[in-house]
Amino acid sequence: MVLVYVQRYLAETDLSYKKGMHAVNDLLFARAQMAMSLGFHIIFAVIGMAMPLLMVISEVLWLKTKDPQYLELTKRWSKGTAVMFAVGAVSGTVLSFELGLLFPTFMRHAGPLVGMPFSLEGFAFFTEAIFLGIYLYGWGKISKGLHLAAGIVVALSGALSGAFVTLVNAWMNTPEGFRLVDGKFVDIDPLEAFFTPAAPHEVIHMLVSAYMATGFAVAAVHAHALLKKRNVAFHQKALSIALFMAIPFTLVQPLVGHFAAQRIAVLQPMKLAAAEGLFETTKQAPLALGGIPNYETEKLEYALEIPKALSFLAFNDFDAEVKGLKEIPKKDWPHPIVHWAFDLMVGIGTFLAGVAVWGAWLGYKKGFQFDQKYFLRTLLVSGPLGFIAIEAGWTVTEMGRQPWVIYNVLRTADAVTPMPGIIVPFVTFSIVYLFLSVAVVTLLVRQFRATSDVILETKGDHP
Repeated sequence: MVLVYVQRYLAETDLSYKKGMHAVNDLLFARAQMAMSLGFHIIFAVIGMAMPLLMVISEVLWLKTKDPQYLELTKRWSKGTAVMFAVGAVSGTVLSFELGLLFPTFMRHAGPLVGMPFSLEGFAFFTEAIFLGIYLYGWGKISKGLHLAAGIVVALSGALSGAFVTLVNAWMNTPEGFRLVDGKFVDIDPLEAFFTPAAPHEVIHMLVSAYMATGFAVAAVHAHALLKKRNVAFHQKALSIALFMAIPFTLVQPLVGHFAAQRIAVLQPMKLAAAEGLFETTKQAPLALGGIPNYETEKLEYALEIPKALSFLAFNDFDAEVKGLKEIPKKDWPHPIVHWAFDLMVGIGTFLAGVAVWGAWLGYKKGFQFDQKYFLRTLLVSGPLGFIAIEAGWTVTEMGRQPWVIYNVLRTADAVTPMPGIIVPFVTFSIVYLFLSVAVVTLLVRQFRATSDVILETKGDHP
């Protein structure tokens, strides 16, 4: 049903590129395959970025206290990191091939400009893989200091890998470093393309989201074990470390999101208009909470509005003018899903910020011993929410740029492969990702059960 709806939307709003229903179908399935691949990969990517920090903190605590529970926790988290890294590597490689095969025109034009961040991402990826191997198999074979250093390199290279890939997306949203002459990119400047105006807020927002989402997901796993009264001391330690990472990143995220929204208001005003469901250019624009954007009547229906708040949030001025969707042709309007995804992302972020404040208060009152039943249950519910917010955020980023693959330069319909039958790889890869999901969930469930039932007999010495 979603595909049918999107297909109808494409046909109705992009009529100048409607080259027959087969062309529309191929564009639809090419975009759907990229969306599915990115949506699958991003979960493993953010966990691969954030989990190494948890295992490093745990190892530092083991080195400091010689408590065997921290050692066992470090080993189990590192195994989980390895599983996520492996799946993330496979899905990321597939995503790279898909980008070239499904959108060859994009790669032909953008390749010289985004080659640098892609290359650096590959370097960071291989660094992470090498040092993760050293970390996993170096127990007892290298000194404690070198082993910890290997873990720190894994954590840093994981974060850099995510940052470099995000730089590519930032360039797609604010393309610079070239001149367009007769449909060709000339005067290529990779360094200028590397540091585009969207880079700071996208990279910071992505990194903070990764640590926030992963921290709450890990906290939910150990909160479940605590609710079941399994190995309470062990899981209290794990939960404390997870929240130690999640709470500060969650509390800073609203500020980062505010910074990102202000940059988007300047760089991509139509994306902000779509996110807020704002059709008319408005001074003293209200902030819309909820609502349904009606693209036929060109109104946002059933929304709760806070007067002048959007103008202030976007420009720090209650009287500022905020551009509406009617500033551009209707065929260029982003899909209405941008508004719903934006509301979902902000709603989840607000809820998790409340949970973080609650956790910080409990940590202060009880010395990071989280045993309150209602708080543990709330953490259990919060576990998947961070990842849902990330998926919603990427929906805003990508769908908010449509119908452009390179904003205001190259349309997605012009970048897609001319090869017919894109539905075949779409269905094939959907099945592959389904099997991968089942395999990963099975492995993680087994790992979770082993962690919940662990009986520690190790002493404090390095194994």
